[in-house]
Amino acid sequence: MANELKVRIEQVSREKNLDPEVVIRAIEDAILQAAKRFFNNDEDLRSRFNHESGDIDVFAVKEVVEKVTDEEIEISLEEARELIPEAELGMEIEFPKQTEGLGRIAAQAAKQVIFQKVRDAERDNVIAEFERRRGDVLNGVIKRQEGTDYIIDLGRTEAVLPRKEQSRAENYQTGDRIRVAILSVQRSTRGGPQVTVSRTDGALLRKLLEMEVPEIFDGTVKIRACVREPGERAKVAVESTHKDIDPIGACVGMKGTRVQAVIRELRGEKIDIIEWDDDPVALVKAALQPAQVSRVQIVDSEQKIMEVVVEDKQLSLAIGKRGQNVRLAAKLVGWRIEIKSEEEKRLEVAAQLSEFKSMEGVDKDIVQRLMDARVQGLEHLLQMTDEEFASIDIDEATAASLRQAATAALPKVAVRETPAEPTTEPSTESAPESDEAAAQPPAGEPA
Repeated sequence: MANELKVRIEQVSREKNLDPEVVIRAIEDAILQAAKRFFNNDEDLRSRFNHESGDIDVFAVKEVVEKVTDEEIEISLEEARELIPEAELGMEIEFPKQTEGLGRIAAQAAKQVIFQKVRDAERDNVIAEFERRRGDVLNGVIKRQEGTDYIIDLGRTEAVLPRKEQSRAENYQTGDRIRVAILSVQRSTRGGPQVTVSRTDGALLRKLLEMEVPEIFDGTVKIRACVREPGERAKVAVESTHKDIDPIGACVGMKGTRVQAVIRELRGEKIDIIEWDDDPVALVKAALQPAQVSRVQIVDSEQKIMEVVVEDKQLSLAIGKRGQNVRLAAKLVGWRIEIKSEEEKRLEVAAQLSEFKSMEGVDKDIVQRLMDARVQGLEHLLQMTDEEFASIDIDEATAASLRQAATAALPKVAVRETPAEPTTEPSTESAPESDEAAAQPPAGEPA
């Protein structure tokens, strides 16, 4: 019987993929609870698995005290020394209890406890496994639909694919095989694992590229940034750790076979692959492809704002459909992008130059410094501090004279820019949208 128990423990451990010690602890707890019900007293009972005999031993533990107040849990020092000569106060002595007579009801209760403990341990094991694999991509099968969510069979457990994690370009049917990224793992109200998966997370695209591109898998090519608008477009920045490896060519593959495999898995989502550059100016030029960028100027390095100027004919291409191209580029680079056409920039410069020229006694060199520093007119000049003037090599005395000249010229500029009052009712037609666009990256780092 003892050998049979040991064999059974090993068998359950293999079947449930559990540590044998977990199963042993479950049996110990079950036998202990059954013994407490059977003996029905106040003894301090404990159980322990005997690895040599394969039995579960039950003991009544008594503490050695000077004066006994409770005979069920205490024993006097004199009695203890009759059993163990070296006994001392505070020592605990174990008295074996017979378990053969636990009875059928106690044995059935122990069996239920064992099953429950093993089930709980198995759930904990599954939760720990999927917690370790968070961000990994697994193959699953659509099992059923619950409202707008889908239940995915992952083999060892089921996962939920919420509506917000589904691509708008995809439709699913029961029995469909799909790949999903593990988003989060929690314990449900019933105690089991609740795995949430995604088809829109950037981790899915990263892992799919890793599966298709051996150079990414072995670390020769690294994905530095990855952003998506699921079902529509994605941009991926890669770099090579080996000078002889072309990172873009490695990802695209012969005749585009590698990237096309990923596009098919994402149901037609377009993927732009660019080479990473630590210089944000060079990176944003690549990120705005297929548009050709004329020039890039960093407006504020602390706030991460840059201005991008493109040819008039390239503006709509740079912005993209519903601002998608510039929006993805901003997320990829991690900077806010203010994009303008050459004509818009020319008019802006002309307006600023006109305002600065309205100041009396200011030479062309000072005006050019203000233009290079992107001072946006007279009102902006009046708000500048002495430190900001010093950063463009203008001393305090010159700064004071500039403020005085700007204050005197500001009313003239305001009068010149004031529009005439309309003689008829204003039109209710909406004004045409400006070609200027600004894309703001998310607060966090790129995916």
